[in-house]
Amino acid sequence: MTSLTTFYLSRLIGCPIFDARENILGKITDVYVRVPVVDPESDESQRPQVVGFAVKVDGKKKDAILNDLQIVKFGIRYKVQCQSMIYVQSDHLSDAILLKDSILDKQIVDITGRKLVRVNDIRMVAIAAGVFVVAVDVGTEGLLRRIGIDQVIKYILLPFNGRIPSKFILWDDVEAIDLSTLSIQLSKSRSKLNTLHPSDLADIIEDLSRSSKTTLFSSLDEEQAADVLEELEVKEQIHIIESLPVEKAADVLEKMPANEAADLMDYLEDEKAEQLLHEMEPEASEEVRDLLEYPDSTVGSIMTTDVLTFTEDQTIAEVLDFIRKEEPDMESLYGLFVLDKNNELVGTITMRDLLISDPTTPLEDVMDDNLNCVNDYDKLDSLSELVSKYNLLAVPVTNDNNELEGMVVVDDIIDDLLGKRRTT
Repeated sequence: MTSLTTFYLSRLIGCPIFDARENILGKITDVYVRVPVVDPESDESQRPQVVGFAVKVDGKKKDAILNDLQIVKFGIRYKVQCQSMIYVQSDHLSDAILLKDSILDKQIVDITGRKLVRVNDIRMVAIAAGVFVVAVDVGTEGLLRRIGIDQVIKYILLPFNGRIPSKFILWDDVEAIDLSTLSIQLSKSRSKLNTLHPSDLADIIEDLSRSSKTTLFSSLDEEQAADVLEELEVKEQIHIIESLPVEKAADVLEKMPANEAADLMDYLEDEKAEQLLHEMEPEASEEVRDLLEYPDSTVGSIMTTDVLTFTEDQTIAEVLDFIRKEEPDMESLYGLFVLDKNNELVGTITMRDLLISDPTTPLEDVMDDNLNCVNDYDKLDSLSELVSKYNLLAVPVTNDNNELEGMVVVDDIIDDLLGKRRTT
């Protein structure tokens, strides 16, 4: 027999517990661990520590603490020995979680791989300071180990130099463990989820169970939630919005570009859409209402009203200073527009113009007054040819009085051509 330093939960479950005289005290049915509350600003590793066991004694379930625990390998099985087993009341372990019940077979987010995976086994380590969880096994080997045929498969593959695929995720990189069932402190986890691109996070949310989708989405701040909501499929957007409290949903929609919020509203029941519009800030609500009035087949239905406008007498330096202070989204920088005193569109300017021109130069001296714009009630078909011909990132949209209403960015034009939006 060999004393083990590292071992697996799957082989620990069901093991008999022996005392120093080889008397059987019971069988392990699960393991209690206490998950430390982690400071999100700290890089210090904090792993769950084993603090007790769920055991079965004479057919009855009990909670216990094993003193001087030692785990030894006996063939491919484990043998658990201790000096004594002390029963405790359930409230003694109320702040701990059961590994098998709460984590095994549950979904987690693999931050490195940016995807949702399932826990097949849990790797643990015994050191002088105690027994700790160090990693989760999400590979094929962990699954085969669970059902007890990993050694057989390894033996079959041996003549062919084959290996069973294995994959471990360190506990420090375990995120969003099945939020619908597990009450773990997730302050650090959520801060790590914030590092994922909204598209990756949207893919992960789409793979979660229905209740977990809403729980994880609700944990995001409003800015990130808005970015993620834009990336979700329409049916998932509807599920999320309908699952959230109206106040929370309205706050998120306010952070979205008005055109994206209007697109989503189009898919909701009229009563639900009206509730959200009523809850939103008046200015944001009015923008969305205006966009909802456009027929689906018109330019106005996909334009964004989040545009940057300036006057002819403003200088390059003033514009750059404004952009630095406001920190607009990248999409807003696709088109910068110059208006006259009557609020009519008279020119456009690019970021390249701003960067290479003398900072003291007024916009009227560097703007392009050869306008390639469309009317807000023009058909959507008019956009693709214009963008292709002039290699534009954004097309200004004006009304019949030549007043700027918004712009259509190339991303939304591509989305429309790919059929992601409802057009006729």
